[in-house]
Amino acid sequence: MMLPKQTFFFLCLLADWSWANEAHRRATNETVEYMKFLETRTFFRKRQDNQRLIHSLEAKLKNANFSSGNVTLQTNNIQSLVFKLTCDFSGLTINSSYLEKAQTRHIMQFPTELTQRACKAREAPQELRLICIYFDMKYFFQDDDNSLLLNDNILGASLVNHSVSSLRQGINISFWHNESLERYDLTCVFWKEGAGKASWGAWSTAGCETILISSYQVLCHCDHLTYFAVLMKLSSTEISMELLAPLTYISIVGCSLSTVASLLTILLHFYSRRILGCFPRTFNLGIIEHSRLVAEGPPIPHSRKKNNSTTYIHLNLHVSVILLNITFLLSPSLTFQPVACVAMAALLHYSLLSCLTWMAIEGFNLYLLLVRVYNIYIQRYILKLCAFGWGFPGFVVLLLLLWKSSAYGRYEIQIKTSQENDANSQNTSICWIKSMEIQWVFVMGYAGVTSLFNLVILIWAVKMLHGLHCREKKWESRICRDITTVLGLSVLLGVTWSLPFFSFSDFLLPQLFLSTIFNSLYGHPPLEQDGKTQMESV
Repeated sequence: MMLPKQTFFFLCLLADWSWANEAHRRATNETVEYMKFLETRTFFRKRQDNQRLIHSLEAKLKNANFSSGNVTLQTNNIQSLVFKLTCDFSGLTINSSYLEKAQTRHIMQFPTELTQRACKAREAPQELRLICIYFDMKYFFQDDDNSLLLNDNILGASLVNHSVSSLRQGINISFWHNESLERYDLTCVFWKEGAGKASWGAWSTAGCETILISSYQVLCHCDHLTYFAVLMKLSSTEISMELLAPLTYISIVGCSLSTVASLLTILLHFYSRRILGCFPRTFNLGIIEHSRLVAEGPPIPHSRKKNNSTTYIHLNLHVSVILLNITFLLSPSLTFQPVACVAMAALLHYSLLSCLTWMAIEGFNLYLLLVRVYNIYIQRYILKLCAFGWGFPGFVVLLLLLWKSSAYGRYEIQIKTSQENDANSQNTSICWIKSMEIQWVFVMGYAGVTSLFNLVILIWAVKMLHGLHCREKKWESRICRDITTVLGLSVLLGVTWSLPFFSFSDFLLPQLFLSTIFNSLYGHPPLEQDGKTQMESV
């Protein structure tokens, strides 16, 4: 039985439509899967593979059989767009608001001049395809200098089978940031393949103009198509390459010694308690015991509990120091793993706040021993202090994660060499707080309040110590011991942690070394007295 011609043509059209839809679906799925593969590849890749991987993605977008005119493909960190253009192209604006998974705001504007040269050069009609690729990660475009990029965004565009350069109207690329960029020197750059030594390219400024629209928006005006980004360089907090190595070694050695010393102190405490049932006193109790004997007479009830409480406070401080040192030493190793880096940054912030909190608790406990000599017993004193010392920092960090988790992540530290050429500058990075506002409030502000409180307590303790010894006849013989006690209390209360507040002008260089030495070794000086007493008891 013969089919009517109309039915035959209808079936052919239906088959052709079905084949086109199937080809479109297959091309879309294959490209999306490859984009997902690229995201996982960042954790195991070699730099030499980056060029091949990026070109493979471009080839898939170039040769894929997309039936629709415009195609949008998205994964968590990569967004690809394909546009079919004609010779009567009137311009195009691509806004990140059209992309569901775009993490930051950006706009690309293409002029009418974009297709003119291609249309004049070709002899037979053919499809013009514009490919745009947005990367929310810079791992594939990491140059030799480990440059800091705005939002880690790279925006790429190319016209298939045609080179676009020397445009008179130019392409406008706008980048936005959620925080003020006033502290940074911003430069619009493009990726120049083959210009790097260890990498497959380097960032160049040729053909691009930087226009700062506001403290939150940067406009890049470029005369060609490629991959674009905005370089960020801290304008006033650079560290020279000559200082980086000694500061790094001091930090590693100091933190390692501090960790070992704190661990030995904790182990000695539990060993002496288990073997002998003893609770050694620490050096700051010498002031208290002496003041009681001179001024108040015999020891008061619960004195043993107070000594135990002070010992437990020291132990908690040692634990917080160990946690801080370990997270600080591990932080640089996770900078290329986004999720792990955010977690490590939050943990490092929590460790720092816990350490500062326990310093404040040390000052508060010393205040009770100095002022409230009688009736100092507080029910469940240690339990309440532990709840505050470990719980309050956790509450602050959890609140920041819920409010603005993007504040944690990879933090770039600008490094400069002795040469004038900016191309010789490079960065080092750790997992830390990226937001300067949060750093000022929840790091510098927190540390400032803690240091000020403990400094007041220290001055109070020194004043009381001086007043007690003025009544003695042979007070000259105790001067050296008192000086040692005051220095020990200064370290215990974290007074040296106030040194970063003097990081300006001529104080910057001495502050860097003094702060690195004293603060990396924090936790070691108390060991000398605590450990000595523990060993004598054993």
